[in-house]
Amino acid sequence: QVQLVESGGGLVQAGGSLRLSCAASGPPFNSYAMGWFRQAPAKERALVAVISWSGGSTSYADSVKGRFTISRDGAKNTVYLQMNSLKPEDTAVYYCAAVYRPYSLPTTVYDYRYWGQGTQVTVSS
Repeated sequence: QVQLVESGGGLVQAGGSLRLSCAASGPPFNSYAMGWFRQAPAKERALVAVISWSGGSTSYADSVKGRFTISRDGAKNTVYLQMNSLKPEDTAVYYCAAVYRPYSLPTTVYDYRYWGQGTQVTVSS
């Protein structure tokens, strides 16, 4: 049974930084793509950033390129999202996701099978 547990959300002022963590448990994650998605009120869940099982490939939403960085620690089965220069429009619930994909890096919500419970990020202006 795959379990994903997010942490690190909170309230921050515009221009500030936060680091989200997602700890995965269950099968070995060395063939799982993992990523972060977010959902703001009255909006659909959308891609933030994803990373391949090896960490060699990443993909970002245009709105966060240059500000957010996704990384993973294979030994700890943990994926991180470093968020810098935060803006009020980054306010959302952030979800960690995973899917078994040894040969590709999926980028849509519908591709991911396993989800965490979400962590709230609020950026004040």
